[in-house]
Amino acid sequence: MSRLARPTHGRMIGGVCAALARRFGTSATTMRVIFLISCLLPGPQFLLYIALWILLPAEDKTHGKARTAW
Repeated sequence: MSRLARPTHGRMIGGVCAALARRFGTSATTMRVIFLISCLLPGPQFLLYIALWILLPAEDKTHGKARTAW
């Protein structure tokens, strides 16, 4: 199973929805629609998105592997 990482291509803002879509085998558009619909419900969706943006490593441009900031 592939490691969860924000892709460098196909992302709109931070790449979180694109990374989750790749992980769960759906399209990025589907994951974005699910996120937007979930924002209508009470909860910390935006905080979760920001946390994932910070915590998920960005994918390395040359090798397609996740790189860490450490």
